[in-house]
Amino acid sequence: MAQARVRLPPAGATPATAFVSGSNPRPARLPFSSKATPTSLYAAAAANAPPAPIVVVGSANADIYVEVDRLPLAGETVAAHAGRSLAGGKGANQAACGGRLALGPTYLVARVGDDANGRLLEGALADAGGVRTDRVARAPDAPSGHAVVMLMPDGQNSIIIVGGANMEGWAAGIGAEDLDLIQKAGVLLLQREIPDWVNTQAAQAAKSAGVPVIMDAGGMDAPVPRELLSLVDIFSPNETELARLTGMPTETFEQISQAAGQCHKMGVKEVLVKLGSQGSALFVEGEEPIRQSIIPATEVVDTTGAGDTFTSAFAVALVEGKPKKECMRFAAAAASLCVRVKGAIPSMPDRKSVMKLLESAQVE
Repeated sequence: MAQARVRLPPAGATPATAFVSGSNPRPARLPFSSKATPTSLYAAAAANAPPAPIVVVGSANADIYVEVDRLPLAGETVAAHAGRSLAGGKGANQAACGGRLALGPTYLVARVGDDANGRLLEGALADAGGVRTDRVARAPDAPSGHAVVMLMPDGQNSIIIVGGANMEGWAAGIGAEDLDLIQKAGVLLLQREIPDWVNTQAAQAAKSAGVPVIMDAGGMDAPVPRELLSLVDIFSPNETELARLTGMPTETFEQISQAAGQCHKMGVKEVLVKLGSQGSALFVEGEEPIRQSIIPATEVVDTTGAGDTFTSAFAVALVEGKPKKECMRFAAAAASLCVRVKGAIPSMPDRKSVMKLLESAQVE
């Protein structure tokens, strides 16, 4: 039985207390030859070393799922067919996906409450496999974040979020230990279910060390601060978020291109737009867009977490040095597998399944 480890908070004031985690795997040993020369040892180490870690700074929510035929009208009560609680939140979703897909370690820096939902989240992340949870801390004075997910028969959903510890648990900001981790990452993933100033602190640490920053636009619907956008390398909205943030229509591809151009004017060089059934498109300033069609799912059961899966899978491939087009194809395959299962974290695919789908799919 693996020995549980406790992360001690850095010296000084902190709003959260660490929790015990036994989910941290021991690093794999490199298979060096006993007769290798020093030069060949270095070459072997470089060839076998895992990619730099993926670090996700973001939210963790207890998702309350209710399955309904339709959304209620104002003043109306409707009955649900079923309901259950599952772990979710955009940060936790992306970390769980990275943990299952990445060759190297994936860390989640997050805040949960010292309550039943917090323990649900800790357990689900530990069970997800591959996620280093020792950077998740309990905020003693705030409840865990949670969300109500209304799931329709066609797999589409509407979500209401209660921030809880995601918004209230960062009084002292990101600790020195976590900032050091960010500066050693291969990529930093952010979303908008935690305060913008926390995202800005994380992005500044990444930028100072040359670590690329990918920011998912999902979460709060307020404008993104210019300071934060200027620190982001790849901004990833869906078409609805892109329209809201730019104030421009996004009903056609030409309109989406123009809205992405507006993001370029705001300081973001690359805009990765998730287009649902129309696939995705990457707009790099000064270059032609890169388009990726979907890999059709055999059945769409639940779209919750599909966007998080796409963004995280893209980051995984990027850390591995894949070209952007290949990153998008890898992400499309992961998202296709995600929508076939109910729940966000439970639906995250593993690497073997994604590679198998890529081998069998004929995608442009």
